[in-house]
Amino acid sequence: MDIEFARTFLAVAAAGNFVGAAQRLHVTQSTVSSRIQTLEAYLGAVLFQRGRAGAQLTSAGRRFLRHANTLVRTLEQARHEVGLPAGFRGSLTLRGRVALWDGFLPQWVARMRASHPDISLRLEVGFEEDIMQGLVQGTVDVGVLYTPESRPGLGIERLFEERLVLVASEPTRPWPDPGYIHMDWGAEFHAQFGTAFPDLAAPAVTANIGWLVMQQMLHCGGSGYFPWRITRELVEQGQLWPVEGSPAFTLPAYMVYSLERREGTLVGAVDALRALGAEERAVGGDAAPTATPPASAAGPRR
Repeated sequence: MDIEFARTFLAVAAAGNFVGAAQRLHVTQSTVSSRIQTLEAYLGAVLFQRGRAGAQLTSAGRRFLRHANTLVRTLEQARHEVGLPAGFRGSLTLRGRVALWDGFLPQWVARMRASHPDISLRLEVGFEEDIMQGLVQGTVDVGVLYTPESRPGLGIERLFEERLVLVASEPTRPWPDPGYIHMDWGAEFHAQFGTAFPDLAAPAVTANIGWLVMQQMLHCGGSGYFPWRITRELVEQGQLWPVEGSPAFTLPAYMVYSLERREGTLVGAVDALRALGAEERAVGGDAAPTATPPASAAGPRR
C-alpha cells in the first residue's frame, strides 16, 4: 500500500473533511477523494461517513486509525534514524506555538540536552492546525499549543495558564487605542475579548505571531494583549506599561503526545514538560497585575 494513502487518511481524520485535508496536503480535493476510495477498496471497508457535517470516521475507520498511525510513524522513525548524526541513538520532534518558545520551551530543551544528550532534537514552530496534523500523522512527537483538538490515541495535558494582560508602549496611552494591535491567540481569547469589549471597533491591525506585534509596539508604539510571562521583564524595564483597569484573560497551554508510545525518550520528554508546567503554575501568574473589570462597555480609559 502506498504510504501516501495512509497520510491522506490521517489528514482527513484530522481535518474532519476532504477540503481541509486537501489544503493540508497541498493537493486537490479530487486527489484526496480518489486516494480514500482506493484505500477503502484495498481494505474492503468504508472508512468515512460522508455528509454535510464533513467526513466522520466509521467503526472500520477508527480501527484503521491506529494502523495508519503506525505505518506513518514507522516510516518517519526510519527516516529519522537512518539520517541521525553520528553519536545519537534517537530523535525527537517538538512543535510549539511561537509564544511558548519565548522563555518556556527553551528550558525544556536545556533539560532534555542534560538528561538525554544522545537524543537529537528537532525544534519547530507551528499553529494549532499543523501541530495537530503532525501529531496525527506521526511526524511530530510532542506538541505544545493553546487550543488542542481531541483525537483518538493522543493524550492532552494542561501545562499551565497564560495570563494575558493589556500592555502599551507609553504609560499615558489612551484606551480605546487607535494603535491597538489585535493578536490572534485563538478561539478562547477571541471569546473572552469579545465579551469584555463588545462595543470596541474592529482593530486596524491584526497579527498571528506575537513577535510581530511586540516589534511593532516597541518601534512604532501601540498596545496589545500578551502573556505576562513574556511582558513582565519589559514592564520592569520601563519599556511597556500595563493599561490601568484593563481585564486580564487566561489562556491554558497544553501538551499533546501519543498514548500508544512507551519509549523512554518520549516518556522523558513528557515528564520534563510536566515538571516545567508545574513550576510555571507555581510562579507564573502570581506576579501578574490584578485584573479589574473594564471601566465601560468599550473598555477601560486612562
